[in-house]
Amino acid sequence: MDYKEAGVDIEKGDAFVEKIKSKVTRTYGERVLEGVGGFACLYKIDDERILAAGTDGVGTKLMLAKQLDIHNTVGIDLVAMCTNDVLCTGAKPLFFMDYLATGKLEVDTAASVLDGIIEGCMQSKAALIGGETAEMPGMYEDGEYDLAGFCVGEINKEDLLGGDKIKPGQTIIGLASSGPHSNGFSLIRKLLKEDETDLLKLALTPTKIYEDTLRPLINNKLITSAAHITGGGLTNIARNNKNLDYVLDFLPSLDEVSPIFSVLAKRSGLENPELYRTFNMGLGLVFTTDQPEKVLNLLGEEKAWRLGTVEPGNGKVNVKALGFSY
Repeated sequence: MDYKEAGVDIEKGDAFVEKIKSKVTRTYGERVLEGVGGFACLYKIDDERILAAGTDGVGTKLMLAKQLDIHNTVGIDLVAMCTNDVLCTGAKPLFFMDYLATGKLEVDTAASVLDGIIEGCMQSKAALIGGETAEMPGMYEDGEYDLAGFCVGEINKEDLLGGDKIKPGQTIIGLASSGPHSNGFSLIRKLLKEDETDLLKLALTPTKIYEDTLRPLINNKLITSAAHITGGGLTNIARNNKNLDYVLDFLPSLDEVSPIFSVLAKRSGLENPELYRTFNMGLGLVFTTDQPEKVLNLLGEEKAWRLGTVEPGNGKVNVKALGFSY
């Protein structure tokens, strides 16, 4: 079974984004520097300062939280999915807002979700300045809820990551994920059995927030781009500059990452290219640098791998380690 058979069509999602781009850009003014298609949107405040904004949800991982009756971690996922995207621009998260929709408000469950959101905001150094809770009986069954989040960060124009700062010859480094993060759960829920509690809890491990890890590298101008490995997997690496190729000579083995990936790989029966496009497969964030030795020294005990190099090209991610490309 693959992601499409589980109900999620990545190609259709990409096609939708392309279809709406021309319509959306009609709303842009001269202050919009980056809109649909990047990790975060960029809006000019003045000649020096830029706001970076991102929005996301948690997806069907919420159904797993309901199944296990564990609700205090999905809020971390919510914050992580937004703040990690904003972080890919180099911006420092400023504030976060959340939206919780439910059929019937269950106070204890909502409070548990909020505990996770607060924890995520603490980890990302973002202020939780507001939100919205909506009861919509008939839209959602009792006990069901959905989440959305919105993060805004700030950065000086000269410090923006990506684009022309990425050069051929730079090194690609990957940071470990804590697990599947918040992607691929429509497939994960079909691959794991309801009575496999330990595996289900392992899949529920919250998304890693990379603010503390990446901020010293950003402040010291040691990285040139960053890619959050979410939906689309390794293909996300090329989003920062599609005029280059990203050649991965090495990938961590399944023995080096969360054991959940070995289970998913075995049960899905997917070919390697589909696995690495559906799941992060142990790599939660990938960045480029022209000072790899200094970066790896600064990362210390943080689990990281030297993956490959940037080369001239046209937006391909060439996974030489496994013999395929996107």
